[in-house]
Amino acid sequence: MLPPGRWRRVTGIAWAALAVLILSGWFVVTRFGMTRELRIWDVAALRFGIGALLLAPILVRSRARLSPAVWGTGFVFAILWGLPFVLLVAFGLSLTSAALAGAITPALMPLFAGDFAWIFLGEVQGWRRCSGYAAILAGLSVLMLAGAATAGLPSVAGVAALVVAAAMWATYTLLFGRSGLTPIEAAALICFWSAVLFLPVYWLAGLGRLEQAAISELALQAVYQGVLMSGVAIFTFNSSVAMLGPAAATAIIALLPAVASLLGVPILGEQPSLAELAATAIIVGGVLLVARPQKPLESTHEGREVP
Repeated sequence: MLPPGRWRRVTGIAWAALAVLILSGWFVVTRFGMTRELRIWDVAALRFGIGALLLAPILVRSRARLSPAVWGTGFVFAILWGLPFVLLVAFGLSLTSAALAGAITPALMPLFAGDFAWIFLGEVQGWRRCSGYAAILAGLSVLMLAGAATAGLPSVAGVAALVVAAAMWATYTLLFGRSGLTPIEAAALICFWSAVLFLPVYWLAGLGRLEQAAISELALQAVYQGVLMSGVAIFTFNSSVAMLGPAAATAIIALLPAVASLLGVPILGEQPSLAELAATAIIVGGVLLVARPQKPLESTHEGREVP
């Protein structure tokens, strides 16, 4: 029988493992949709429209404890990891590749999280995390140079969109750990506000192309975007943050570049070069180094250890 603390960590790692599987596939599935009939707007509509419907009962059951301030927090979460985040990543995917997008956004997320925690929360970063940040930047530089050698320079606009998305994701991760919301409540609020903000514009402006897509393509995107991403992935990622803490939970993101790159080979035909594979390995190592707990002497601030 595992002690409560160890059991909580094991459970958090299990949630993280499920989250990384879904998030890794999301870059590939979204890129797949972008290369066919569906557009960015359709992906967002499927994700948040279906997600809002599925998670609406959560908001109804929790209405007694959801104060106006909590609804406001949910709105902020929807901005950071809801509609704008999805549109930025989808835009970046449409201009780059699943491998590059799957490396840039997940790899930079812990880097931004560490920087924001230091700047705004006063959490001192030790030499190990600083070394990890350097490895992440080095790996990303090699990855973009290797890709440029074979496919030309990546789109500046696409890369910029992915970088901004990483900063938003990092901010969300830090804020959720201090919000007091349950993982499923946060997921429901993100889907609700994103649907309210986007679906009226989507329908009134005639942005949809759903009728032009094949039934199989619609089914794939509806299940992945609306069910797995809007419900399961947000819940599992939030659960890992709640159980492991924001710093430890970012360790799961280290696996996303490698998994997304591997999934892109059979599904999208994106064959990474040896240099790109090596760069991905450097990024993974750097993020793992950043996410490792630091020694108290390295990471204390005003007498307390930084998580």
